[in-house]
Amino acid sequence: METLDVTAIEPRFKHPTIFEKFDELLEGSAFVIYNDHDPKPLYYQMIAERGQVFEWEYLDEGPLTWQVKITKLNLGAKPKTIGELVANDYRKAEVFRKFGLDFCCGGKKSVKEACNAKGIDPEEVEESLDAIENQIIDHIHDFKSWEIGFLADYILNTHHKYVVDSLPMLYQLTEKVARRHGDVHPELIEIERLFNLVADELSSHMMKEENVLFPYIKELSVAKMNGTKMEQSTFGSIQHPIRMMESDHTLVGGFSEKMNELSAGYTPPENACASYSVLFHKLNEFEKDLHQHIHLENNILFPAAIELEKELLGL
Repeated sequence: METLDVTAIEPRFKHPTIFEKFDELLEGSAFVIYNDHDPKPLYYQMIAERGQVFEWEYLDEGPLTWQVKITKLNLGAKPKTIGELVANDYRKAEVFRKFGLDFCCGGKKSVKEACNAKGIDPEEVEESLDAIENQIIDHIHDFKSWEIGFLADYILNTHHKYVVDSLPMLYQLTEKVARRHGDVHPELIEIERLFNLVADELSSHMMKEENVLFPYIKELSVAKMNGTKMEQSTFGSIQHPIRMMESDHTLVGGFSEKMNELSAGYTPPENACASYSVLFHKLNEFEKDLHQHIHLENNILFPAAIELEKELLGL
């Protein structure tokens, strides 16, 4: 398997050279890139420009050198992404939560890619997913079948409302617990800082969705139902604001993941006071709601809205 030494390539030619190498690959073939830093920005650029048509596997993850094996998938055997698996059966979200795999912001990865990034055995995860499929299904919402205007309203009235209702109490609790116990548990001070970042980012993010993106999605939905003509928005393709929203999701998801790590999965110490315990319980609840919130947008609403806009505008 050929290794491409990216450190020997002039910076402005690095990504074009890698893309050219990838495009020349036959399906099922692979090459390795060698670099002196984590090439994760390349991963996101490839997702944006080529789509989920490759597999990304770290062979060496620093601190001095990084090697990544990039495989061009057989399109006929393209694995489903984590986001697609959860979109088809939301019960699988609990499996990914158990293994610490991100199905919302990181939902565009395959199970194997996500496991490799976390050092988890993919077979163990697949066994848990198979077990879920064999369980008797209780009533669950089939979000993928919902009309997108209705889904946008559901997100507003369920997840946006939950965030707005939860923030005042969590602002108060994070400040109170950090002030009282931060000397013994300094991680609480960092958790308070991270939560404030999450809250500020989400508040701004939801305002943009409520005032710009969601109204346009509902216009698309109405045009589809009524068979009326639809004009392109002043912001151009819906993909532009969606990319911004997905970027916000990645940022917030990173802050949330860090809080989870600092709190050992929101596990309070044995001698924790009532406020300490309530805070961790509420943060855990907040994180679970955030995961579903982002999942519904990234993996169901946004892809459906992009496709509907293409259909109505003939893009």
